[in-house]
Amino acid sequence: MGAGCSGMAPCCWPTTHFKSSALEPDDLENGGGEGEAKPVFVEYSLEELRAATDGFAPDHIVSEHGQKAPNVVYRGILFPGDRAVAIKRFNKFAWPDARQFLEEAKAVGQLRSERLANLIGCCCEGDERLLVAEFMPHETLAKHLFHWDARPLSWAMRIRVALYLAQALEYCSSRGRALYHDLNAYRVLFDQDGNPRLSCFGLMKNSRDGKSYSTNLAFTPPEYLRTGRVTPESVVYSFGTLLLDLLSGKHIPPSHALDLIRGKNFQTLMDSCLEGHFSNADGTDLVRLASRCLQYEPRERPNVKSLVTSLGSLEKDAEVPSYSLLGILNGPPVASKQTIKLSPLGEACAKLDLVTIYEILEEIGYKDDEGLANDLSFQVWTSQIQETLNFKKLGDNAFRAKDFGTAIDCYTQFVDDGTMISPTVLARRCLSYLMNNLLQEALGDATKVQEVSPEWPTAMYLQAAALLSLGMESDAQELIRKGTKTEYKRNNSRN
Repeated sequence: MGAGCSGMAPCCWPTTHFKSSALEPDDLENGGGEGEAKPVFVEYSLEELRAATDGFAPDHIVSEHGQKAPNVVYRGILFPGDRAVAIKRFNKFAWPDARQFLEEAKAVGQLRSERLANLIGCCCEGDERLLVAEFMPHETLAKHLFHWDARPLSWAMRIRVALYLAQALEYCSSRGRALYHDLNAYRVLFDQDGNPRLSCFGLMKNSRDGKSYSTNLAFTPPEYLRTGRVTPESVVYSFGTLLLDLLSGKHIPPSHALDLIRGKNFQTLMDSCLEGHFSNADGTDLVRLASRCLQYEPRERPNVKSLVTSLGSLEKDAEVPSYSLLGILNGPPVASKQTIKLSPLGEACAKLDLVTIYEILEEIGYKDDEGLANDLSFQVWTSQIQETLNFKKLGDNAFRAKDFGTAIDCYTQFVDDGTMISPTVLARRCLSYLMNNLLQEALGDATKVQEVSPEWPTAMYLQAAALLSLGMESDAQELIRKGTKTEYKRNNSRN
């Protein structure tokens, strides 16, 4: 095997020893925009999910529950394609049986509905158990109901939340998944268009990560306290507690709410922020529906199909888009994709900061050429090769002196000789072209760098800088993201 080179003999190799490898095509099976087929279920590697969450960094954690939970949900960006996802990482002992976890995940992953935050993948490696779902960028119902900043949730949106959740439960029931664990306001999420969706995580059968319901017994179905089993009727009971949340804007214990309802003290139960925004008849109908869901005897509660029918008759603004009712702009938040931490070189290329790019390239020298394959034997060491290396040395001296015109000339003599290929020489000439505003030439060299060394992050970053200089911002950002992913994998494999 070839050793790393030093001094006047940088790590370059004869053209005949170089084998090109094409970039792998983007994996599009997890992509898909509006109107396209829903993503298939994928088993991801732990490394892919580490990369998606910046190594499960704390600043990627999102809150699924109001209280501290034994399992953590992260926001991630899957590569390639920049698909935003929610990744639930269970504690070590949550799913001791790997086969059971995979079977459950795959079963839930077969569900596909616009009323669900769908499960699109999982990971099961060693002790690790992770679920991957569609990411909902506009937070939880709990946030909009209990912790709102600008304005309270409108009556029309509260009705839509209730209706869409009932439709989600009806869909799941029709697909043989009638049981939902710990239905609450933190399990209801809003997608990029402001539509409410039900988290798929609650559809997984209970495991050792905890109870099927929160530790607050006041909100737990009475039959669950007796048997410890979740039934379709207990899911309806939990749906009733959610209706109380929507009515009151607070998390009121069902027993207290039922006392108010029996005493016909509706005014105390209703959210004061909603006064004058709904008819008494609609308010009364929703209160009665909540009361039916909260009946002590499970058989006296309505089924999910009748919930859909009852709530459908209460929706008066079906034609108004959800993003309007929620008070957001249509589409994802502007900063939703900017979660990747760039390396200094990545950041410099993203900003087209040529001075910083130069300083970094000069500092790292040729170390990234090392180990890429150089086995020049003494038999082929000729005076021509020595002359070629002299051109490289002159180019390096000019580059160090910031004489970029001379650097271009010398590096060109080295490259045109064709005896050896050095990614770093091409990278330095690319930057020299940029410094001289020779943009097409810079792009040509940047493309050659990536062809020569497709897994070298610097190659991707420099191509991005060249594309940015030509105003091709979208293509440039794609290369920055690809370089960041590659650099993360590279660094992580060394640790």
